[in-house]
Amino acid sequence: MSHSYWSTFAGLIATPFQHASLVWGIVPLYFALLLNEMTSAKANFRTAIQTGFSFLWAAAQRIYPYFTHAANSPRIGLNTRLPVNLMVTAFVVVFGAIALFSGLRRRYPKYCSFLGYTRFGNYFMIAIFPIQAHYLEWTWDRLAAIAIFAVPIWLALHFGLMPVRNRN
Repeated sequence: MSHSYWSTFAGLIATPFQHASLVWGIVPLYFALLLNEMTSAKANFRTAIQTGFSFLWAAAQRIYPYFTHAANSPRIGLNTRLPVNLMVTAFVVVFGAIALFSGLRRRYPKYCSFLGYTRFGNYFMIAIFPIQAHYLEWTWDRLAAIAIFAVPIWLALHFGLMPVRNRN
């Protein structure tokens, strides 16, 4: 069973790099993840700006297929799981806008200081990217794989980049 989740997770990570049209959307998310991993773990207004940018970038990439009819269209139709995709994209836009606005304003709305923590948010934006870009479908196995590998990926990034992060 764990082999199945591993291959599902590997497929989620590899899919954006197998399609040239997705690379421009995923590379900035990886860059943002690495940049965020090299900064302080504390939530601050600079990290809120980073969160806002990452979320809005991911949302723009997800909305883009609705406005184009490229020859290299996604493998699955745009109507497949449309309500789920639109709901997730709407949440990403709202959280991204609030985070960006909070960072620029240097003040969080009540109960929204969690938006200053960008590390985990970027992981989820990367993991669900091929699903939201309509190259893979939403399935319970994919959702489980994202959840199962969240903590190991976070630990690997946290401890793997600790020597670089502590270099002040």
